[in-house]
Amino acid sequence: MKILIRGAGDLATGIASRLYGAGHRLLMTEIEVPLTVRRTVALSRAVYEGRAEVENMTGILARDEQSAQEIMDAGDIAVMIDPEASSRKWFCPDVIIDAILAKKNIGTKITDAPFVIGVGPGFTAGKDCNCVVETKRGHTLGNIIWSGEPIPNTGVPGNVAGYTIERLIRAASDGLLEPKVKIGDYVEKGQIVAVTGGVPVYALMTGIVRGMLQGGVEVSKNLKIGDIDARAEISHCYTISDKARAIGGGVLEAVTGFERMKDSFAVVVLAAGAGVRFGGNKLAAFIKDRPLYQHTLDRVGAFGSFPAYIVTGSEEIAEEAQRRGITPVWNRKPELGISRSLKLGLKRAAEDHPDLRGVMFSVCDQPSLGVPTMQKIFNTAARHPGSVVCAGNGTRTGNPVLWDKQYFQELMGLSGDEGGRQVMRSHPEKMRVVQTDLEELKDIDRKEDILEAADLPE
Repeated sequence: MKILIRGAGDLATGIASRLYGAGHRLLMTEIEVPLTVRRTVALSRAVYEGRAEVENMTGILARDEQSAQEIMDAGDIAVMIDPEASSRKWFCPDVIIDAILAKKNIGTKITDAPFVIGVGPGFTAGKDCNCVVETKRGHTLGNIIWSGEPIPNTGVPGNVAGYTIERLIRAASDGLLEPKVKIGDYVEKGQIVAVTGGVPVYALMTGIVRGMLQGGVEVSKNLKIGDIDARAEISHCYTISDKARAIGGGVLEAVTGFERMKDSFAVVVLAAGAGVRFGGNKLAAFIKDRPLYQHTLDRVGAFGSFPAYIVTGSEEIAEEAQRRGITPVWNRKPELGISRSLKLGLKRAAEDHPDLRGVMFSVCDQPSLGVPTMQKIFNTAARHPGSVVCAGNGTRTGNPVLWDKQYFQELMGLSGDEGGRQVMRSHPEKMRVVQTDLEELKDIDRKEDILEAADLPE
């Protein structure tokens, strides 16, 4: 697959190593003056040296689209100066990985690519990205987070050989950096290791200099400019770290899972109900400053690798869906029941994509349904072919529901207003329930439900 990695520092390079070894096509983006401390094991070095070799990879600086494509065609990794990752517009990546490690999200959106991965603090799975990979040293390092956030940044580096904050070399003053030691040098506690803005910087511990910024760069006071490793293994200065490999393993797992289900499923949103109990067009009712149906369209937009359809009789909904790349399917007779909408959507999806492994049906009036719940349903269906997977809480089941292709024929035989529950009852042994909060399962039936939903947190 085509993968864009934002950032090319040492941890991003560890991620690239895993993906490159798996045969993916890689483009990495950087700022004009990378401040990578462990630069001997970072492809960001290509920005100021033209090329960088790390283990079995070569990163080459690309000046434009053509040179980047040529570099990747030759089997190497293209590195571009592109802080905004605007190259995604012509590269059209399958996956974007934000590995800038800024401890905050500085612009990545879940809709930037079919699958988006955040690395470290600052990202929320299901909001900024499809998943986040944990970067804090410890038992959860490299874990994939499908819902919520990773461990917050503490400002204290991980413990290596009994040292934490002492490992860091920080600028003593604003100004130009003048290193006094090289990466790989052995230093003693109290030794001058650099000068910043004319002020000496002293080592806080004894060990090997594992990282140091390039000389001549402008730094600010307290900026991390280097690090010291008490283990004093010279090979550690020139090989990808255990931490970077663990994070890279988590990213590779997430990418591989996505690759397995890419183009396998479709999403069909059912939005043709007459709103009888509501007493009007409930999908146009406002919740949190926008129409109810737009909440559903936002969620569907998080899964750009899957074709999406919306069954509706509303011109407004159809136009907005089409603007977002979601195909409208018309149902002018909603009074014939939800089964009609289900069959219209399924028929169109199966005709357009005959190789689908399954279809997720989602109703359009669940304002609190979360992207992580939908993601978990897709993940479960990918791992358990032949299943019917739905959201639920305890023994209660609800929407969305993902149907394996083996049930398509039965679904096409439905009639009336009960929908797929008729088929579910025939296959209880095939049901798999993704547990979620009760609020996510609630739909809007009455006008009072709008007021209750408006009070719920985002």
